[in-house]
Amino acid sequence: MRTAVDTSVLIDLLAGEEAASVAAGQVLSSALASGPLVICPVVYAELAAAFSQQEELLRFLQDFGVQLESFSAQALLQAAAAWKSYTRRRGQKVQCPRCGHSFEIQCPACQSRVAWRQHIISDFLVGGHAAAQAGLLITRDAGYYRRYFKELRLLVPAALV
Repeated sequence: MRTAVDTSVLIDLLAGEEAASVAAGQVLSSALASGPLVICPVVYAELAAAFSQQEELLRFLQDFGVQLESFSAQALLQAAAAWKSYTRRRGQKVQCPRCGHSFEIQCPACQSRVAWRQHIISDFLVGGHAAAQAGLLITRDAGYYRRYFKELRLLVPAALV
């Protein structure tokens, strides 16, 4: 079984609080016993920001048996479909992350409605890659991926459940 890994889990392993780091290490070790661990170019780029040199990044990935792979056309199409669904669903309102209240904001200069994204396309590329090329994703963001990639199996490290 191939397992994709989201950036947040690798960051937990690298620099997270102790409980999150241990949980990430355990779930990665368990998944690796069942087959390869893979990341897409987006995860590679996000993770690379945590290292001062590429050699350190490559050593980290190698130490944990994580392989970089390119996007398939199917992965990109799944990401695009999920992105389209997200942009339709979010509408023009802004939602408070604390209480959930939705409201509209207008630009003070031109009076156009302003909406901002809570997710960006890279989130959907990670999900599309995992859905099309792995079937299982280790992530902290289970709710988001469940909503937009219903067929994707998710594994959340125990310390985060």
